[in-house]
Amino acid sequence: IMVTVYDVPAEKLIERVAEKFPENVIPPEWASWVKTGVHKERPPENPDWWMIRSAAILRKIYLYGPIGVERLRSMFGGKRDRKSKPYKARRGSGSIVREALQQLEEAGLVETMREKGRRITPKGQSLLDNTSFEVMKGE
Repeated sequence: IMVTVYDVPAEKLIERVAEKFPENVIPPEWASWVKTGVHKERPPENPDWWMIRSAAILRKIYLYGPIGVERLRSMFGGKRDRKSKPYKARRGSGSIVREALQQLEEAGLVETMREKGRRITPKGQSLLDNTSFEVMKGE
């Protein structure tokens, strides 16, 4: 039986993948105090948020790749509270997306396609598919 990313709940898959990342996916030194976008008021509370965001980005590339930084930013954005003015959609942090993509590329999980963005490598695909199978088995 072939289990893929499409067959399991995203949240469980992302948490499991975040635990399995190789050594070169590490939070940068600024990750402890940075916000994830202008629409947020505070930095993330979860100390492991960098791994979780990287895993989520890897999953998005699997589903929608080839995909670029700007489209990923809009996926991780949200609505900004502008006090008495109406809310407005805002993109997430580009620096976080770029840095995570560079780390995933270094780990050999994604690759750059010229003029098109990033796509998943066979190594990245097998990591996600094998983890999906484990999540499915664990339920």
